[in-house]
Amino acid sequence: MTEDPSSGIDPSRSSCQQNRLCKEKSPYLLQHACNPVDWYPWGEEAFEAARREDKPIFLSVGYSTCHWCHVMAHESFEDPNVARLLNQSFICIKVDREERPDIDQIYMAAAIAVSGRGGWPLTVMMTPDKKPFFAATYIPKKGHMGLTGLMELIAQVKEMWDNDRESLMSSANIIVDHLKGRQSGRGAGVQKEAHKDSLSGSPFDSSLLSRGYSALSSIYDPENGGFGTAPKFPTPHHILFLLRCWKRTKNILPLEMAKTTLQGMRMGGIYDHVGFGFHRYSTDPEWFVPHFEKMLYDQALLAMAYAEAYQATGEEEYAQTVREILEYILRDMTSPEGGFYSAEDADSEGEEGKFYTWTAVELKESLGEEDFRLLIRLFDVYESGNYEGERNILRQRSSFSDAASVLKIPEEELYHRSSDMISRLYLAREKRVHPLKDDKILTDWNGLMIAALARAAGALQDPDLATAASRAADFLLEVMRTPEGRLMHRYRQGADIQANLDDYAFLIWGLIELYEATFDVKYLKAAVHLNEIMDKHFWDGEAGGFFFTADDGEELLVRKKEYYDGALPSGNSIALLNLLRLLHLTGDTSLEEKAALLARSALPAVSAQPLGYTMLLCALDYALGPTYEVALVGSLEDGGLKEMLAAIRIRFLPNKAVVLASGSEIVMLAPFTRDLVPVKGKAAAYVCSDHVCQLPATNAAELMALLEKN
Repeated sequence: MTEDPSSGIDPSRSSCQQNRLCKEKSPYLLQHACNPVDWYPWGEEAFEAARREDKPIFLSVGYSTCHWCHVMAHESFEDPNVARLLNQSFICIKVDREERPDIDQIYMAAAIAVSGRGGWPLTVMMTPDKKPFFAATYIPKKGHMGLTGLMELIAQVKEMWDNDRESLMSSANIIVDHLKGRQSGRGAGVQKEAHKDSLSGSPFDSSLLSRGYSALSSIYDPENGGFGTAPKFPTPHHILFLLRCWKRTKNILPLEMAKTTLQGMRMGGIYDHVGFGFHRYSTDPEWFVPHFEKMLYDQALLAMAYAEAYQATGEEEYAQTVREILEYILRDMTSPEGGFYSAEDADSEGEEGKFYTWTAVELKESLGEEDFRLLIRLFDVYESGNYEGERNILRQRSSFSDAASVLKIPEEELYHRSSDMISRLYLAREKRVHPLKDDKILTDWNGLMIAALARAAGALQDPDLATAASRAADFLLEVMRTPEGRLMHRYRQGADIQANLDDYAFLIWGLIELYEATFDVKYLKAAVHLNEIMDKHFWDGEAGGFFFTADDGEELLVRKKEYYDGALPSGNSIALLNLLRLLHLTGDTSLEEKAALLARSALPAVSAQPLGYTMLLCALDYALGPTYEVALVGSLEDGGLKEMLAAIRIRFLPNKAVVLASGSEIVMLAPFTRDLVPVKGKAAAYVCSDHVCQLPATNAAELMALLEKN
């Protein structure tokens, strides 16, 4: 692999005048260590300097694989004239949003409040006591078409700071009041009103699921799949929700919406047909031209969605997509220690998408004329290019079965020829300059990938995937925990940065999935323990729900609590699902009360706009049931138990909890397993649903009859 010399991960390689960021570990901050801007990392040193020098703060938030972050950096932060103005007028702080999502959340909310827009790079101007008076996203160096440029804005703010500071302070107070009002207005009184026994006393019911489905249907694109127009994001939790709507209602329409969306993405340019994995989003409604960066969390959540679609339909194309996504992760995004890297950039050699796109000449050189002609038919490429500058983005024109019929080639033969062509293109592409890889390991995103690998291991009946998940989990549990058992958020040259809610919730999710994939009790034990720590340090005892930051974390402008499921599900949505699953795995009824409190705290937000809470609706679907607890008794080497376990894993049964009743450790965690025994010497499955238990099943057919009767 050839590295991109322009990536700037390690500024020590070049002879530049380094600023304070040269001592940081974040690849994003290190990219800016040679800027003429006198950057500070977030910390008291910067705020003390602002107070001492009586200057406002210029806060820039981004991440290492963000294309427009690179644009603003090259255009402004590398420019000596812009840097001189910034250094004269501000104390400048750089933040990696992936390292400090707590900071990013607060000031992104300010940007949305001020401008109605969010995204990265995030540009904030604020007082030395962290109160924002201006917030926006990308700002060009110079103004044009009525837009104020950064150089003009700096001058305007300096003038106001020196001569009309009262106006800036007034703006800051209005923004802060908005942020604090937004935070404190949710869920008041929830703790006192919550039902003490179960979610049955909650005002949540299946009508909220119906409203969520109707809202999603209203923005569905029936021609291309997906939701809304351009830019079009994958949003895998929409797919997870649709599959549950289909399962609950037996209505075929949500399944068809999910299938059309998954097929559109898999065939489109948003999918990397050569090296596998998905790009961040499509810039058009047809999934054709992507924003080329690749994020770990997208791969995890999309692998989960395709795995569930395979369980629901049995269609092999979904299984193949899962295999390819995970092949990409295990090949290119896995550290020697077993953890998973964060992202790959959109840019290489200073150009977005250069690594991923092809000229006709490059394709012919790699494939030869005959296979190039076949590639044209299969992947919609042109001699003149289908993208910028005579370059081509590969996108699949039709399914292999349809293409084989048109080309009069046996489908299996066409598939093998296509795979051979893809392999040759991959080898040719490996010789190119690669995009930057952000090699930090984040606990929350790794938790998602562990969950995806574990779920795929069962759906595809591939124990090697569970082994990879176990290796990552063992790394996190060993390296990313303090002696007191608390999690850390980031690993790069050591573990540091206090963990947030998503770190706990997502890793607990991964550990639950991994327990059900391996039945290694240490993972369930770790999930229970981390859930207890999360409850102790993140729970809002006044209004219910979990705060994003710990009670002993850095004091920021506000302590946020988020329910909204955006590009990532919220920590509260996953925490609700975790509580319900741990309840059914362990029988600990106190978790049901906590789940009820959490659900009630989310009610005002999800009731007002269910479309923005599809992962929380998945958790609600679990809560409403029917939910099945399955306790297996017997040896994992027993043929009968293997058959029952395989039958469970290959089917779409989202609202189940499966425990292996074997050994004293599981009895300690799940006392209800104590007296479960084989039936007449045969492995057995004990099934309970909605507090009612059935006679044990001793074969797969009996078990499926119990699990699929509703």
